[in-house]
Amino acid sequence: MISRSYTNLLDLASGNFPVIERERTSSNSSRRLPRVMTVPGNVSEFDDDLSSDNQSSVSSDRMIIVASHLPLKAERRKNGNWSFTWDQDSLFLHLKNGLPEDMEVLYIGSLTVDVDPHEQDEVAQILLEKFKCVPTFFPPDLQSKFHDGFCKRQLWPLFHYMLPFSSGFDRSMWEAYVAANKLFFQKVIEVINPDDDYVWIHDYHLMVLPTFLRRRFNRIRIGFFLHSPFPSSEIYRSLPVREEILKALLNSDIIGFHTFDYARHFLTCCSRMLGLEYQSKRGYIGLEYYGRTVGIKIMPVGINVDRIQDVMRCSEEEGKVMELKKRYEGKTVLLGIDELDIFKGINLKLLAMEQMLKQHSSWRGKAVLVQIVNPVGGNNGIDEDKTRGEIEESCRRINEEFGYQSIVYIDTPMSITEINAYYHIAECVVVTAVRDGMNLTPYEYIVCRQGPKKSMLVVSEFIGCSPSLSGAIRVNPWNVEATGEALNEALSMSEGEKQLRHEKHFRYVSTHDVAFWSRSFLQDLERICVEHFKKRCWGMGIGFGFRVVALDPNFRKLSVPCIVSDYKRAKSRAILLDYDGTLMPQSSINKAPSQEVMNLLDALCEDKKNLVFIVSGRGKESLGKWFSPCKNIGIAAEHGYFLKWPGSEEWETCGQSSDFSWMQIVEPVMKQYTESTDGSSIEVKDSALVWQYRDADPGFGSLQAKEMLEHLESVLANEPVAVKSGHYIVEVKPQGVSKGSVSEKIFSSMAEEGKPVDFVLCIGDDRSDEDMFEAIGNAMAKKLLCEDALVFACTVGQKPSKAKYYLDDTMEVTSMLESLAEASEASNFSMRELDDAL
Repeated sequence: MISRSYTNLLDLASGNFPVIERERTSSNSSRRLPRVMTVPGNVSEFDDDLSSDNQSSVSSDRMIIVASHLPLKAERRKNGNWSFTWDQDSLFLHLKNGLPEDMEVLYIGSLTVDVDPHEQDEVAQILLEKFKCVPTFFPPDLQSKFHDGFCKRQLWPLFHYMLPFSSGFDRSMWEAYVAANKLFFQKVIEVINPDDDYVWIHDYHLMVLPTFLRRRFNRIRIGFFLHSPFPSSEIYRSLPVREEILKALLNSDIIGFHTFDYARHFLTCCSRMLGLEYQSKRGYIGLEYYGRTVGIKIMPVGINVDRIQDVMRCSEEEGKVMELKKRYEGKTVLLGIDELDIFKGINLKLLAMEQMLKQHSSWRGKAVLVQIVNPVGGNNGIDEDKTRGEIEESCRRINEEFGYQSIVYIDTPMSITEINAYYHIAECVVVTAVRDGMNLTPYEYIVCRQGPKKSMLVVSEFIGCSPSLSGAIRVNPWNVEATGEALNEALSMSEGEKQLRHEKHFRYVSTHDVAFWSRSFLQDLERICVEHFKKRCWGMGIGFGFRVVALDPNFRKLSVPCIVSDYKRAKSRAILLDYDGTLMPQSSINKAPSQEVMNLLDALCEDKKNLVFIVSGRGKESLGKWFSPCKNIGIAAEHGYFLKWPGSEEWETCGQSSDFSWMQIVEPVMKQYTESTDGSSIEVKDSALVWQYRDADPGFGSLQAKEMLEHLESVLANEPVAVKSGHYIVEVKPQGVSKGSVSEKIFSSMAEEGKPVDFVLCIGDDRSDEDMFEAIGNAMAKKLLCEDALVFACTVGQKPSKAKYYLDDTMEVTSMLESLAEASEASNFSMRELDDAL
């Protein structure tokens, strides 16, 4: 059944999301006061229907868990009615154990069975009342293209490092993926109270859902956890909709991964494709995204230890353990439990077993590998028949080679009690997946062997649980010979050593269970949302370019009408302008100022009330040449080391030292890094040396810059210089030279001439410009400015800054200066008219 707000797939996939209107019912349900007042902006239009009567009236915080499937089992009875029960093996069912007892948990997802359209309303009502589950129903064609298509044929292989060499990108599958995520979104908004509820989204099936939710409710608390690997940037970049998915995920408050490798790959993708930087602070990793700090959570999921122990007791009580002990009496059992999936490396495991029996004949007739293959529900996008055929052929060949059933292959469905019975008798569990998100088989095995037994593990280094199992024997599954040796080592290890490894593993698994995982995730989600709620928010962008801009309450966009009004009233103005990134876009190849910029600066300089300065890190030669036509402009070059006053042709040196012998130390070091970093270069200035790596590989360039910074700080410890890092640069310059010091010099000079400044406009985009913003406050304290001076410190781009105002880009800077120039021309024209009249 499709919701009435379901729209054309092409509109969805292109990002043209419509505003969704929900049906209004009675108007007497309670309306909540928002936690934080909604700030006017593009997002507010979506907040108008937060008072919809479809919202929950629950007063306490609630967790809404959204996953592709509900934690339910469904069965059609003989009388035609449905029977629903909890799926006790579902991770999503047990994660609520770590949430506060008074926190209500609501599940949103699809069922594993098809429900006829005429039954869907009745089923939905039953599931909501009895299980607090909200089912999402798909049209048959959408379900196929969404789950079996885009998820399993595009994302699943790609996230497991399989490039689609032969088949192209099917745009219709992407459209279905977006449409399916929108259906989940509609179910969320039917039940959510955005002021009190948390939303926890799970796995790669729902990676664009955060954008739908954030677009509707800018203050909603969203967590996302990826249960599969996240591939390296070289692999992920091959996805045609790569940026759409990254931007959608970044609309979450926190994004979780099983391992640091997965998180690192995600962060690298954000750096290379979106130019975003991340930082670690007090143990937390944060990714800055339009003023919001998106938390990166690294925490492998655990298991429900009590559940596994209960099942183990059932296995023993039902006699399944005893039955298996008799069946494999006198044998040493190795165990493999995997899904029928090419990424599980089952055939590599069989070859490793063969290699062990070849190299260590003492195990022949004794060692048995029991390989259980669980059926995979639905189409997983790979050739299952071919994989099954390879496994069966290897089993037949190896068993014939050694003359006994060295490999027992089981591909029939098996209950959890039977599986736990196999765990109980196995001396070693072997996992040789070539790529796997987490794989909880080793954890379950460890719990089942607790007691008088001991556990041994041979695990692939390419699975998510591997880093947490320090006592396991880690292998590269592609190296069959080494894996075979690892099997022999595991079986031959002393009993004492096995016991120590097992105890270490059990301590970890029992303390880092699924409840610990969910509790930790919720705590981090709460922590980061508190920071977000302190800020003002705007919604910007369309489609998957939508994002929420979060700014400090005192940080706001510079209003051109307001500044023009104050500009007109001022009597003595100081205008300090950075160059690169402020008057000239950073991406521009031709760095010389345009004629438009020159005309604007000329118009501002002609106003006798203005003192206009270009304050830049560039050298005096280029700045002096470019701005020579503008006689009345002042120039502070190389961060103020050289200063040229308006109307003068002479450069004044502001630095305290004229000894530049330190350059002989710095230049060889920079040359060394330049030669080893493709795309980097050295800029030699009169007073400074700058190493630039804007055109280098972002990751490698950043790594080299950090190392160079430490290297230079070490060798220059006794020199009168400062080593600074900036936006894609490392700079060495004399101590005491900064844009801040030259700004104070300008204000002081104007005060001494009897023209104390009552209007300051200071604009910059880089870290060095923060010194100028700070200097304005110092100048006020030193009374270098008028007591009632109007100050407009403005940064370019919405980012943390000491400035109180911002403009989005250089185009807005130019537009604002144009308005000021027009105001000056109008004032000059009025003065000339007055002079003529007199």
